[in-house]
Amino acid sequence: MLGRLGEVLDELGEVSPGLVSDADVVTLLDAATVAAGRVAAVQALTAGEADRRRLGDRVGARHTHHWWADRSQLTRAEAGRLTGLGQSLTVPEHAAVAAALAVGTLRAEQARVIVEAVDALPDGVDDVLRARAEQAMLGFARQHDARGLRRIGKRILDTLAPEVSEAHEAATLEAEERRAAEVVALTMVDDGEGRCHGRFTIPSHVGAILRRALLALANPARHPHGEPRRPTRRRMGEAFVEYVERYPIDATPQTAGVDVTVVVTMTLEQLLGKHATALLDDGTRMSAAQARRLACEAGIIPAVLGADGQVLDLGRARRLFSKAQRLALALRDRGCTARGCETTAAGCHAHHDDPWSRGGATDLANGRLLCPHHHRLAHDPRYARTLHADNRVTFTMRT
Repeated sequence: MLGRLGEVLDELGEVSPGLVSDADVVTLLDAATVAAGRVAAVQALTAGEADRRRLGDRVGARHTHHWWADRSQLTRAEAGRLTGLGQSLTVPEHAAVAAALAVGTLRAEQARVIVEAVDALPDGVDDVLRARAEQAMLGFARQHDARGLRRIGKRILDTLAPEVSEAHEAATLEAEERRAAEVVALTMVDDGEGRCHGRFTIPSHVGAILRRALLALANPARHPHGEPRRPTRRRMGEAFVEYVERYPIDATPQTAGVDVTVVVTMTLEQLLGKHATALLDDGTRMSAAQARRLACEAGIIPAVLGADGQVLDLGRARRLFSKAQRLALALRDRGCTARGCETTAAGCHAHHDDPWSRGGATDLANGRLLCPHHHRLAHDPRYARTLHADNRVTFTMRT
């Protein structure tokens, strides 16, 4: 049989698809697809038998699919999938799937998805209902690929046994939520070059909330229309920075009766200087310009020291513009007041013209809306700022 199979494949290999009609190309492709599925059935069943006989033990292989992968140059993942499928197809409950794969009406990946979906049904499902579910999945396989079948398999009980499905789904979701709560984690590492890298694991619903908030901040409609299109990853990163910097200080939890704050320590000379640094309360350093920018809206409290280290001024959160003031600024400015910028009011920060760090008041006369980009420029010592009679502002790089 193997000899005849080889002869047929040799003959097919001599056929040049470029020399046959369109109809024959379609016919050959369809036939080759079916044949590949049927050969995959032989592969899977044979690999399953090799596992039953533990043939890999002869060479000390840890698993049968490792042994097969080494012999065939398949990847271990591919060999493992086919071996697992072969093991499942030897079970009498999956005889219908094995038969469909053997005659070519099913693809190997489809067969694997169907087997996994049926095996994943809750323990309370009897054999009759399992058989009905498998037959239903085989029917869906005529119109859906493996990916579509996987989605259907997760909800196959909705049609066959709604009462069982609802209880199963509730139990599954509760188990998923418990597992998610047990593995919640966040790690952050500062690389010493001005960047912090992090990774987190949170429940799916929390991720959805965070994603929704960041997408709102990253919405291109909040930014100038003429601005170059940035990759989504970059916009989401910038949105996360804005989310952290602008988190309402009155919404932060309290520790020992004190709102969570970040204290920036600097001397009076540093506060007023163009080129200086400031020290966060955890030892991290930042430029004084950055500290002045954050003092406009973020949950930052500057602690200004005299020459002898005495605290001259400990800023308070009242430096922040109130909600009513923000609304008034939005009505007056309509958006970013930088000339040529079209960022809407929703995408802007409230900035002090006369810096709060220099005694400027938090009132409408001293406030204006600036988008995050122009807000950074307003505190960047490399740029000179010019206020115009129409309340617009322009920035020019110093020479």
